[in-house]
Amino acid sequence: MSASPRPLLVGVGTVLAVSASLVGCTRKSDAGAGDGRGIRVVAKDDACTVSKTDIPAGHLRLDVENRGSKVTEVYVLYPDDRIVTERENIGPGTKAAITAEIKAGDYEIACKPGMKGDGIRQKVTVSGAVAAQRSPAGDAAVAAYRHYVQTQADETLPKVKAFTDAVRAGDIAGAKRQYALSRIGWERTEPVAESFGDIDPKVDVREDGLEAGQDPRRDWTGWHRLEKALWRDKKIGDREKELADLLDWDLDDWVRRVRRAEITPTSMANGAKELLDEVAKNKVTGEEERYSHTDLVDFKANVEGAQKSFELLRPVASKNDPALVGELGRQFAAMNALLDKYRTDKASYDFTSYEKVGKEQRKELSDSVNALAEPLSRLAAAVVR
Repeated sequence: MSASPRPLLVGVGTVLAVSASLVGCTRKSDAGAGDGRGIRVVAKDDACTVSKTDIPAGHLRLDVENRGSKVTEVYVLYPDDRIVTERENIGPGTKAAITAEIKAGDYEIACKPGMKGDGIRQKVTVSGAVAAQRSPAGDAAVAAYRHYVQTQADETLPKVKAFTDAVRAGDIAGAKRQYALSRIGWERTEPVAESFGDIDPKVDVREDGLEAGQDPRRDWTGWHRLEKALWRDKKIGDREKELADLLDWDLDDWVRRVRRAEITPTSMANGAKELLDEVAKNKVTGEEERYSHTDLVDFKANVEGAQKSFELLRPVASKNDPALVGELGRQFAAMNALLDKYRTDKASYDFTSYEKVGKEQRKELSDSVNALAEPLSRLAAAVVR
């Protein structure tokens, strides 16, 4: 989860994933900047300029350049601030390309210097119809991923109940044992969960991710609020038991919504990249699980979720960019081998406490994440060629 607040109460990170506006397609991409469908975005510390404000529906490519002094994020937003697509961690002096498909409607492009606040926004209009063609391989990938996401959600509920039952019983040690395990399914499919907008800030926000004006004593709910109670405060009171009930309720709502999620090959690819962005921003830094130090469990789950999307999209991407597919296979293998070094039990999800991972080791993990994230950022383009 991102520490910075997001639009529409979305206090976190990754979210492109599964928007109703993104339509997967395996025909040759029409997203090039030279055919009228591309937009050049220049992000500065005090400005966000776009090359055009009227674009045709279909494949969309954002060519982003950060000319500011701060790391930035760029979003395409619906009028109600739900996220169509995004890209995080665009460093000063660097560029990024985002490929997706978009339907007719009114949107905003937002740059967020420093990755905080509502961002500097420009309105854009998308017009025309989109021919949503998809190959049998693309359809198969979507169907398999939908099953995977639903299975992860369904399997999360009993794990969460084991955690919340321990909280309600006042069993601190038992709740600590169940905490990280209860989060695995969520972390594997986080972009899908975040696409709904209002669920993530209820269950996965950290205290510094609350919106301006929110009171932590009243408005902070979910896993990390209970994490703080268990590891830092070392107590379970009536409020924590109420929060356990709320967590059950909110995640049950999430499971019901998952079956209605819009999933496309493009959203799968971009969601995989966003999972790696989550790792880079919050897991490698130790910010995500700052009290429990169970960051490596989240880290592994994020990588697994990204790899699942990649493996399901492999038949599509292999035809368009076999070199990219080969590189991604090697980088995922290297990333998993590195994570296994911190696994205290190879048959389970027991990992070294992150507070015991030294500076040089964290750098090695960060370098491996970056080596995987770069080619993964090109997967969406490969599945729409």
